[in-house]
Amino acid sequence: MNNNSLLSQFRAYVRRAERWYLETPDRALDQAYDAALKIKAIENEHFGGKKIAPHSTQLRGSAFEYFSADLQKYLRMMRMRLTEFRRSRAALAITNPNKTTQEVRTIETTEVGSSRFVPTLRDKSSITLEKLRFIDEILARYADEQLTLEAVSTAMLSVERNGGLAKKNSDQDLTVPEAQKVPTNDVQTSEDFESISDKTGLLPRSILATLRRLRRDLDPKSEDEVVQNYRISKVKTLLAVRFVLVLILVPLLVQQVTRNFALSDRLPVGAWISQQFTIENPDRIFINGEMAEEALREMQGFEERLKFENIIKETLERNILSSEEVEARAKVRSQQVEVQVREKATEIAEQFSGESANVIRNWIADILGTIAFTFVLLNGKREIEILKSFMDETVYGLSDSAKAFIIILFTDVFVGFHSPHGWEIILEGVSRHFGLPTSRDFIFLFIATFPVILDTIFKYWIFRYLNRVSPSAVATYREMNE
Repeated sequence: MNNNSLLSQFRAYVRRAERWYLETPDRALDQAYDAALKIKAIENEHFGGKKIAPHSTQLRGSAFEYFSADLQKYLRMMRMRLTEFRRSRAALAITNPNKTTQEVRTIETTEVGSSRFVPTLRDKSSITLEKLRFIDEILARYADEQLTLEAVSTAMLSVERNGGLAKKNSDQDLTVPEAQKVPTNDVQTSEDFESISDKTGLLPRSILATLRRLRRDLDPKSEDEVVQNYRISKVKTLLAVRFVLVLILVPLLVQQVTRNFALSDRLPVGAWISQQFTIENPDRIFINGEMAEEALREMQGFEERLKFENIIKETLERNILSSEEVEARAKVRSQQVEVQVREKATEIAEQFSGESANVIRNWIADILGTIAFTFVLLNGKREIEILKSFMDETVYGLSDSAKAFIIILFTDVFVGFHSPHGWEIILEGVSRHFGLPTSRDFIFLFIATFPVILDTIFKYWIFRYLNRVSPSAVATYREMNE
């Protein structure tokens, strides 16, 4: 009866999760549409139906800043929900390709922002198109307010594609106003977004950079270009930092939520995993032989400690008590030791049965975390290009001493004299995390080969790449290393 109840609860939980997943595109679009309606309502009530701008109203100071903050909040919400709408639709097209889209529902009248609502029956696709058109109108109206991350990344990729890098067209994921926000003639040329590996030539880079700076200073449009380049650089930095955080937090959250919540003993799946390693099944307590040996060593140490304490007590009692009293007390203590040993054995069995169940949870949670990491990478090709450009500019902007310091720190940690101890701790921790028996031969073989291979690759990179890009950094590195 209990198993049937757990199974029914699990099925209900799965149905709710599936319903939430299938409704994600509609929910995201509705939230973006609601934000657009709120902007339209502010325009109608306080700006005479015109754009929210200083020239459209007599409001000044804090009053206008209040509505401006609401405008930025709703615009940001619209863009976030549109991105969620596109991504969730793409995911549904892969996981649920046969999901029907011809559902009938009600929608407000086309008099958007008014207080009169007339329910009408329409096809879902026409409702979606109407909402998207209205959202695009609002975004197009405020297209020149600020640069969006998607617009900057699209413009950068178009510039790189014009430069001969043959990037995949990523405009298909943008709404019309976002794609038009950053004109290609205002974006930095490809020389500003090229990687460090492309910055080698016949003339020194410093001379070429000086000539480019002089050309920009003499250009009559240089002031506008500087402002535009600053805005693009700012948004590109935000995009790179956001993508790094997403790349770290999304797999980590998936792994932690799966392990600590979805696979906990409170839910059917976690309870089933724990039942496979209960102490009622002694053969399944230990997931590998190494855990069994560790439990026996702990048990043996506990029993020997109790016996040692009893021997000390018995020796002291022989000096003050008769032999009959000593034997009686020794018998009582031996019985107490047997009870304590049984309790300790039960405690150790429960401890290692929990660790064995946690190993299975670790495998499942880590696999799902890896899938989430892969999903973020596959859906972030545009962000990867921006991050690569950001990293190139950041690393190239460091001083020679800073570059040398980072190189020395990296080499000493991973391939230095003391690195074998760190690799040994890491490998033992990974083996314990996944419930694998620790093989000393494998650990010693790994330590003897992998750091050597890594050091060889690193020296080849310095010789082949860094020596051409930044010879002064290599010279500083050699002097600091010596």
